[in-house]
Amino acid sequence: MSLRPLLPALLSAALLAPVPAYAAAGGPGEGIETARTGRQLAPGIRLESYDRLEADRWLRIDELVADLDPRGGVRAEYLGTGGATGPVTLAQAVARHRAGPGRRVVAAVNGDFFDIRSTGAPLGPGIGSGRLLHSASPGPGGGAAVGFGPDGAGRLLRLGLDGAVTLPGGKAYPLAGYNAAKPPAEGFAVYTADWGGKRLPALGPGPAVVLRDGRVASTGPAPAARPAPGTVLLTARGTAQAAALAALRPGDAVDVTARPLPAKGPAPVTALGGRGTLVAAGTPVGHDGEANDAAAPRTAVGLSRDGRRLTLVTVDGRQRDSGGLTLTGLGALMHRLGAYEALNLDGGGSSTLLATRPGAGVPTLENSPSDGRPRPVPNGLVLTAPAGPGTPAGFRVEPAGGAARLFPGLSRTLTATAYDAALAPAAATPRWSADRGRIGPDGVYRADRPGPATVRASAAGRTGGGGAKGPAGGTAPGAEAGTGASGDGAPEGAVRLDVLGPLAGVRAVPARIGLEGRGQSAGFSLRGYDAQGAAAPVEPRDLTLSYDRTRWRVVEDGRGGFTVTALTARAAGRLSATVKATGATAELALGAGSVAAPVAGFDDAAAWTGPGAASAEGHPGPGLALEARAGAAAVPPRPLPVPELTRSLSLWVGGDGSGARPAVELAGADGVPVTLRGPAVDWTGWREVSLPVPAAAEQPLRVTRLSAAPGARPGRLLLDTLTATVPPTGPAAPDTAPPDPAVATAAEVRTRPWRFAAGGQAAGDGAELVLTGTEKAPFLHRGVRFVPLDTRRRTLDRGAGLARMRALRQALDAAAREPGTAAVAVVLPYTPDTLDAKESALLALRLAEFRRTTGKRAAVLTLGAPRFTAARDEGVLTVAAPRGGRTLFGADAFAAPGRDWLSVAPPTGARG
Repeated sequence: MSLRPLLPALLSAALLAPVPAYAAAGGPGEGIETARTGRQLAPGIRLESYDRLEADRWLRIDELVADLDPRGGVRAEYLGTGGATGPVTLAQAVARHRAGPGRRVVAAVNGDFFDIRSTGAPLGPGIGSGRLLHSASPGPGGGAAVGFGPDGAGRLLRLGLDGAVTLPGGKAYPLAGYNAAKPPAEGFAVYTADWGGKRLPALGPGPAVVLRDGRVASTGPAPAARPAPGTVLLTARGTAQAAALAALRPGDAVDVTARPLPAKGPAPVTALGGRGTLVAAGTPVGHDGEANDAAAPRTAVGLSRDGRRLTLVTVDGRQRDSGGLTLTGLGALMHRLGAYEALNLDGGGSSTLLATRPGAGVPTLENSPSDGRPRPVPNGLVLTAPAGPGTPAGFRVEPAGGAARLFPGLSRTLTATAYDAALAPAAATPRWSADRGRIGPDGVYRADRPGPATVRASAAGRTGGGGAKGPAGGTAPGAEAGTGASGDGAPEGAVRLDVLGPLAGVRAVPARIGLEGRGQSAGFSLRGYDAQGAAAPVEPRDLTLSYDRTRWRVVEDGRGGFTVTALTARAAGRLSATVKATGATAELALGAGSVAAPVAGFDDAAAWTGPGAASAEGHPGPGLALEARAGAAAVPPRPLPVPELTRSLSLWVGGDGSGARPAVELAGADGVPVTLRGPAVDWTGWREVSLPVPAAAEQPLRVTRLSAAPGARPGRLLLDTLTATVPPTGPAAPDTAPPDPAVATAAEVRTRPWRFAAGGQAAGDGAELVLTGTEKAPFLHRGVRFVPLDTRRRTLDRGAGLARMRALRQALDAAAREPGTAAVAVVLPYTPDTLDAKESALLALRLAEFRRTTGKRAAVLTLGAPRFTAARDEGVLTVAAPRGGRTLFGADAFAAPGRDWLSVAPPTGARG
């Protein structure tokens, strides 16, 4: 699996790390941190985002820490829907939030659990600006909330309802519900214009009363719509309460009072409901065995002992890149982050975190919601801060698409966003300068030669030396340049660019695009590589595109790439992208519409094995019979490849009306199983069924077996003709890159100071050692530390990936310290699908970072591969030595700078 799509982003993060990335790890019994970025949002508010590899999952965590200021600096406020009818996305709610004069919104997270299948209203209590907005509904949660007092300090508490309904004659009844998503089983409940749901709950068959200015305005059936401003809807359940309500007439005086009732202490001015205490009095709370203690996306709020330090956390989940946390695991995390008390907020698809960047007016999405897009939610918690003076104090300088790399002779577009001392927006026109290369007044930088380059944006006066300074002092790295000034006091910002070696090749990412039909769109970009395999995007301004303009529309996407749109319902073609400066060309296969591609015709049905499977008459010709019972399955003689870009699989099913459900079981490119389940077979005779392929499935896929779940009665299904629905793109363009310079003849390899081999029998080639893939421990030979890694188990199988990465870290630590070690060679037995894409990228990242920080060499050697390959990723040579032959390597770990330390002679006939 190629590391190129993942490695540059990971490496960019590593280049900003304060310590070598290969040395970052957690303590005993913990996972390891694999990437981290951080930035200041405003004075007193900072966001840290990081990835972790745990024993059984990857995690992506966003951690926002705020110092709550009693003088009115940072405040936590209730975030409602801003008058919308029902839930809205967090970004929509933020856009409607009134932060108050001289204040601005800096960050926000989603809030309370809510009645997602009915009213959409929050289930817990809520207080905004000292006003009760809604009381808790009966059920789980029990009024648990996070609250903030008049001085801004926070605490966890339980909020009840203290209220009364006083009817004509002076008889008073307790108020049982106030804008509650679920009305109480007995008692009076009221609903106001603060109601946060999309519709009122079912309030029962009894009458409802509308109050205006303390008097009955109307009576009648309960409405479904939210009460109009200035009115109160009064409802009742229970015999006595319903009778008292039914006796009211228009004009009667009715007094309703409602206020929040904390279990102890004063009422807060802001409160947001939650469910599940995570940390109590400095101790994490276990939730083992509880129904909600499964791994899932999570949002949590934590507080220090004095309530002044607020921690908001989101953990992505239900994704390949992040598996989520249990409640118990979330509590342990919040405790490690320093929370003295913490509360679980709504998770799942609701988990959302927004945060600003210096100089930005609105916060943007930081995490990755599990639904693939932000889910509408009824409330949240928003952080506001003083707007700032508006006087420019610095620039946030960023390259297009976040790519701080480019090639000599090519360009990178930079933007400069001015901000004030509070990191709030400011107005200023940047003046650009660079210590090497050229930059124009439009912010387009053009590189001249390899090496680092610093580009500055200054508001006025001459540019000065030194890095841009953050609001807390210190040099801010890379694109996160902070507040600073040039030598004469002019605000400025800077970004460090890495100019790679000359462009050696270019590829389209992805290499194929399949669109469903006319008007459908998808994005692509062009990525270049230098001779060492270091990668960087190539901007549209440096490219010339050639394609059929009658079939496709291609426009720049504003992020350094392109968007292609189909102009016809069905088409196939190619797009050619040529780099103007060098003539290097890449091709992208395009397709619109659908064609059927065969996967299995079942002519070999007799060779399919498994309990309950047998050959039978098909539709027509040979087919497969499969019993619908537990454990029954049909396994092909070998896994069947599914064409890339497959949208769905179609299968002819001969039904018996039993209600059995056929399923096609697949394995993704990352080894993750994917099951496509068909409908209940309630028909007799043949019918074709379509099984959509989930977008998250890692293609290409392979069919591993067919199965059938039993229905209402025992059944036996007939199966035939499995096809894939794919766009008519044709194959991706072949890779025309020349062989890696390390590939040599056996005679050239023998000129090296010493040799080693992979596989094969002794051949008199002078190999001092032979790698077999069975080596157990690292060893040092002639300046090369060989590091065998056990690849028998998959990344997330009982900590296998974690163990490999820890072993690699220990070996790299040793190699970095040893004067006699000049190179590291990681040895991997060929075991497809055991290292997932992220572990493969992390392995390459660790070696690239080791090479960059120590100046020593590195390689990855895969033994027993199907074929020979040799290439480079970020300067790290990767060689696949094929099984059944002898691959000879010549080594010189102490070779002079600029000269390869390895040469490799592939087996005869396998030269790559």
